[in-house]
Amino acid sequence: ETANFEFPLITKHGVRIEVLLNASTRRDEQGNVIGVVGIGQDITGRIAQEREYSKLIDTANAPIFGVDTEGRVNVWNICARKLVGYSTAEVMGHSLVQEFITQDYQASVQAVLDQALAGVETANYEFPLITKAGARIEVLLNATTRRNEHGKV
Repeated sequence: ETANFEFPLITKHGVRIEVLLNASTRRDEQGNVIGVVGIGQDITGRIAQEREYSKLIDTANAPIFGVDTEGRVNVWNICARKLVGYSTAEVMGHSLVQEFITQDYQASVQAVLDQALAGVETANYEFPLITKAGARIEVLLNATTRRNEHGKV
């Protein structure tokens, strides 16, 4: 019965802030709902940092991509788009290994990604990517674990 949700709030002085609200029901001794307790937290700074982080990744001069725990692409920056030729819409949610890695490297690239998901990072792993035009290009992979604010992969 706890709900967390984010919403904008305009302060008395007209400043917009982002709030994370945690709301839980209050109950009496018999278990009847008698109210709600809400705790709000100003997360404006965190959201600004997340946007800055996303901007940094998207505009980096190196191809940066990310995958979720299922191996589906969830980050694809501008440089990756230019280098490989696939738009963000064409790759997001698709299996990086199965759809964009040459068959002879699929098992080894999957192993590197699995290790990163387990917290073991890999530096300078060379493997081929297939461009939208069908060309094979060699890239160096630095695989690092990406965690959320709670430390979960």
